[in-house]
Amino acid sequence: MSEEAWTALVRSVAAGDQLALHSIYELTDRIVFTLIMRIVNNRETAEELTLDVFHDVWRRASTYDPSNGSVVGWIMNQARSRAIDRLRYEQRKKRIQSEPDPSQEVPASEDPHTALDNDEQSRRLKTALDVLSPEERQAIEIAFFSELTYQEVAARLNQPLGTIKSRIRAGLGKLRTALSRRSQDI
Repeated sequence: MSEEAWTALVRSVAAGDQLALHSIYELTDRIVFTLIMRIVNNRETAEELTLDVFHDVWRRASTYDPSNGSVVGWIMNQARSRAIDRLRYEQRKKRIQSEPDPSQEVPASEDPHTALDNDEQSRRLKTALDVLSPEERQAIEIAFFSELTYQEVAARLNQPLGTIKSRIRAGLGKLRTALSRRSQDI
């Protein structure tokens, strides 16, 4: 199918044409399901998320912009995002369920050498963070501590996706260099 035909289908969906949505579904459901299945590795979840993706296509068809890429790419990006979001949700849920109850914790006696190593690593990391620009540090902290995708960070900071990717890539490079330099100094 030509990209013009794909775009016409999406425009029809945006106008409320359910048959156009059905056509898009018939043409792409297998690749969407396969991608999601590879990410989540659970058939039931993949089936559920595949339906969610096409529900999103129905709801967001009017926002599709051909200048940002192909229709299939747009759909696959939604599928990938949905699958990654579900994985993160499941990981957070497992982490919360497996966290010990603080009222039941018995303080562990820490080996003095381990404590010293941990303090040294913490100090080195804090010093390394000083090499980042405020924008790089903000993007990295939001991405890693909030466990967000580049796209989600860009939306949160109201910045272009490319800018966020560049800041994170540059910041991680600076951190890598700073930390390797400091470990060689020791």
